[in-house]
Amino acid sequence: MERNEIFVIYGDKPADMAIRLAEAADLEALIGDKKKRIGLKPNLVVSRPAEGGATTHPEIAAGLIAYLKKRGFNAIVILEGSWVGDSTANAFSVCGWRKLAEEAGVELIDTQTDKARAYDCNGMKIEICDSAMAVDFMINLPVMKGHCQTLLTCALKNNKGIMPDREKRRFHSLGLHKPIAHLNTVARNDFILVDGICGDLDFEEGGNPVFSGRMFAARDPVLCDAWAAAQMGYGTGEIPYIGLAEKLGIGAADPLKATVRELNRAESSVPAPKPSGKVRQLASLIREDRACSACYAGLVFALSRMSRGELGRLKEPLAIGQGYRGKKGGIGIGRCTSAFAASCPGCPPSGAEALDFLRNRL
Repeated sequence: MERNEIFVIYGDKPADMAIRLAEAADLEALIGDKKKRIGLKPNLVVSRPAEGGATTHPEIAAGLIAYLKKRGFNAIVILEGSWVGDSTANAFSVCGWRKLAEEAGVELIDTQTDKARAYDCNGMKIEICDSAMAVDFMINLPVMKGHCQTLLTCALKNNKGIMPDREKRRFHSLGLHKPIAHLNTVARNDFILVDGICGDLDFEEGGNPVFSGRMFAARDPVLCDAWAAAQMGYGTGEIPYIGLAEKLGIGAADPLKATVRELNRAESSVPAPKPSGKVRQLASLIREDRACSACYAGLVFALSRMSRGELGRLKEPLAIGQGYRGKKGGIGIGRCTSAFAASCPGCPPSGAEALDFLRNRL
């Protein structure tokens, strides 16, 4: 797998999807030496199951561990530190990671209880936990979701979990964006496998999951986050730490530079479960007929970015889904509505593409 590539897979079986992504990326070759100490870094920001949109599905790690052990990699650890105010130990139990570690025979490391020391992260001193620095190959397992301050949290921000709580507090006092970028000049991102199954609409703590039925793999954390931002309807300029990370030489911030390879079709994803909360409100503006979950999610993210005034100018529900193939209508989203008077192309279109299309129409 090259650094400019992003591999995407659709479905609802995270363990199988993780294995297929690892195989496609030839993760075995990327790691190399079987004796390397491999770290799995999920997002367990709070003690809430993954279905709520805040935390990484443990099945993803289960699939990766099975892939790795089958190929002779046995020095595997899972390491994470929840946000200040929550307990990692509790999150390990509530989110299913303790059970996973016991069944798979891998070590769990709570970085909230770990020792740490300061490193020069390209001109900024940042404390990083010893357990993270002892890893030879880090597999970052972030959730693609919204964030109340930075708008997006994905690969780059997920590395906050390898710092002690006192450093997390300092990051907030510094405004998050600059220290997040500098942290990743030292923090490892050897392989990234993003949980895009049902990340939250706009809040890191979950509660309003948007079912996308998608996971993707990358090697460049900056490009990964830039592409994720586009899926959620954001331009990279709206999320300063992405551009700052590019300036520090960590990766490429232009999602158009990504070579995206789909391992299956979006139609492989299953119908999204009945929405709730904010997502249900936005769903009232959509007329869906057998829509692929990734396509539907992109439209939900786009609608969430629009102002109340813009939404008020929508004269009819937006059509989306395979049930509209060959049919005529007003405004449609996705290739399946290509016969409509106005249709946003793409299969699936990103949230940014859907947002631009709708704003141009309005």
